[in-house]
Amino acid sequence: MTPSRSADLREALATRVVVADGAMGTMLQAQDPSMEDFQQLEGCNEVLNVTRPDIVRSVHAAYFDAGVDCVETNTFGANHAALGEYGITERIFELSEAGARIARETADDFTRRTGRQRWVLGSMGPGTKLPTLGHTTFAAIRDAYQRNAEGLVTGGADALLVETAQDLLQAKAALLGARRALDALGADLPLICSVTVETTGTMLLGSEIGAALTALEPLGIDMIGLNCATGPAEMSEHLRHLSHHAGILLSCMPNAGLPALTKEGARYPLTPAELADAQEGFVREYGVSLVGGCCGTTPEHLRQVVERVREQSPAERDPRPEPGAASLYQSVPFRQDTSYLAIGERTNANGSRKFREAMLEGRWDDCVEMAREQIREGAHMLDLCVDYVGRDGVADMEELAGRFATASTLPIVLDSTEVEVIRAGLEKLGGRAVINSVNYEDGDGPESRFARVTALAREHGAALIALTIDEEGQARTAEKKVEIAERLIADLTGN
Repeated sequence: MTPSRSADLREALATRVVVADGAMGTMLQAQDPSMEDFQQLEGCNEVLNVTRPDIVRSVHAAYFDAGVDCVETNTFGANHAALGEYGITERIFELSEAGARIARETADDFTRRTGRQRWVLGSMGPGTKLPTLGHTTFAAIRDAYQRNAEGLVTGGADALLVETAQDLLQAKAALLGARRALDALGADLPLICSVTVETTGTMLLGSEIGAALTALEPLGIDMIGLNCATGPAEMSEHLRHLSHHAGILLSCMPNAGLPALTKEGARYPLTPAELADAQEGFVREYGVSLVGGCCGTTPEHLRQVVERVREQSPAERDPRPEPGAASLYQSVPFRQDTSYLAIGERTNANGSRKFREAMLEGRWDDCVEMAREQIREGAHMLDLCVDYVGRDGVADMEELAGRFATASTLPIVLDSTEVEVIRAGLEKLGGRAVINSVNYEDGDGPESRFARVTALAREHGAALIALTIDEEGQARTAEKKVEIAERLIADLTGN
């Protein structure tokens, strides 16, 4: 990784259409690697980065020969869940670094030969475990993604691509792990996130594209987009939403249509010309900056995409972002057209005796039903407070936030005086949460609650409710309220 190369990639993405590669797994398998090549770990393509770099290099070269600007590393499964199924999680960094190094060497060779800069996108796949459903913990996959990203950066990736995201909580863990890796290595690479929307119109766990945008954009990503699951026709309306509301760049890497099952297996029907038609339309209509292909796409598909769009500039966009919070399922704007923003407080252990008693007795289903009652009554968000003297607040928050994550269609307001309790809630919620609250009661120094909570909100992309309280206490006059409010706005929105 060199700063100039990554800066050049950022410049290219901001000014023209950049073309990435297409499917990799099928091309690797087509070369019939042996069980010895897989080190007896059948189907673990990432091992080929070590045992058969020639095969991996040949796939990258085929796409560069087709004229693409960048290729993805062969590291889609170099994560905690996927390598865990083979019992080799300790090799995450090794296989990630090797995959990036092969792609880097190939890209540099084509740069020298053609005089045109080629780039490497570090692929960070979703794994096979969904943290929202309790298959694994947020911390475990976040830390593994950090090792994944550190290997990719060390091996020479120019950007990090969290792709095929099916669970917003998994995507957030990957992005936080990637950010930690970049900070640890002192690197400044573009961070891209690509979600997968099924034919149902939502992500696998039911998330609408608006919820994904609201939850992920605040994490400081450079680009958001779609890949896998469907062809371009099914992606159009979701791209339209992103085009109208995302304040960042857009990407699109569809499958070659919806697969048809044949005697020979799945067959993808979209021809190279049809993929090129679709991508050209997305560039002109929605201002997509990064295009490529996913399952079923070949070097010929990408050759025709290159011929069609590489010299084009994405259409200018005039996005209208909607600040808001999100549950796993939907986004809720902070500004309501016909109402104030209503936060249901009956799931607050300090404000609702009924909820507190249910929590103390471990009647979790009753707690969830109280949340659902407020949803039915028209609340826009739900306040969740588990603070109670003598209780383990972290354990209670993990239990209830984990349940509310899938049971509530509304965003959650995490309400606690304990920073670790708030952290526990954030690590269970795939949407964009709100933290209630911050103030200057104990100042704004590095160890103050204000500093600790705002750092947590920044890392997780959460929104904040700020109160006009300072070191002297609650503001009593209009002038004092304005003074503290201006201080809060300056601190929370400044760099």
